Amino acid sequence: MQRACFRLHVDTAQLDEYRTRHAAVWPEMLTALKETGWDNYSLFLSPDGWLIGYVEARDDYESAQRRMDLTEVNARWQAEMSRLFDGLDGAAPDRSFELIPEIFHLEDQLAAIDDMTRKAQDID
Repeated sequence: MQRACFRLHVDTAQLDEYRTRHAAVWPEMLTALKETGWDNYSLFLSPDGWLIGYVEARDDYESAQRRMDLTEVNARWQAEMSRLFDGLDGAAPDRSFELIPEIFHLEDQLAAIDDMTRKAQDID
């Protein structure tokens, strides 16, 4: 599993439309996301239009995105959504995400401490 965070800018004139579209995403789109490995997927939208997304990709993010690219429903969804964003220059929204590097994860650091403690106990 790989955690991924991304951002993209929604046209501020389209914020209400964007919220409306995501209040009831097409069932076939939801199914496709789940089947292609998009787990624990959330979107956060600030009043200034910045959209932040978080997903836990079942294998890795690029693989999950490639599998989603192969679905017909994703092509339709991206075409519908593209007009709601700023600065895409014809690119699909899901191919325009700015990935944000992860620099801290609580569980990873706690697990590292647990591993060090276990190794120290094995030495004694």
